[in-house]
Amino acid sequence: MSEVVIVAENGQGRYQQAVHLGRHSLLADEPLSVGGADAGPAPFDFLMAGLGACTSMTLRMYAERKGLPLRAISVALSHRKIDIDGQSRDLITRQITLSGELSAEQRQRLLEIAGKCPVHRALSQSIRLEQSLAE
Repeated sequence: MSEVVIVAENGQGRYQQAVHLGRHSLLADEPLSVGGADAGPAPFDFLMAGLGACTSMTLRMYAERKGLPLRAISVALSHRKIDIDGQSRDLITRQITLSGELSAEQRQRLLEIAGKCPVHRALSQSIRLEQSLAE
C-alpha cells in the first residue's frame, strides 16, 4: 500500500495547497487565469507529471532489463477537453521521445510498454474513488 498523501490549504493564497507525500513537500495552486496565484502546478499538471514520470520510469526499467541501447527518454504531455457524442471528455496527449540506437521494432515495443505503465493503466480504466468526511 502506498503512503497517504496529505493536501491542505496553506493560508498563503486563495487556492494554494501544501502537498505532503511522505518526506516530500510540494505546493499546488491554480493559474492566474482562474484566480490563483500560479505559485505551483495546478492539479491536472500533477496528474500529467505522474503519468509522464511513470511512463519514463517504466521505459527505463524495461530497457535495462532487455539491454536496449536507450540513452534518454523525454515525455511531453498536454491536456484539453474534447467532445465525444455530445459529452465533454478529457484528452491527455503523450508524446514520447526516445534517444539511442534503437531499431524500429525496439521503438515500437517501447511504445507498447509505455501503455503498460501503472498510471496509464489506472487512467485508461474506470477508477473507483471513495470519499468520506473525517470525524
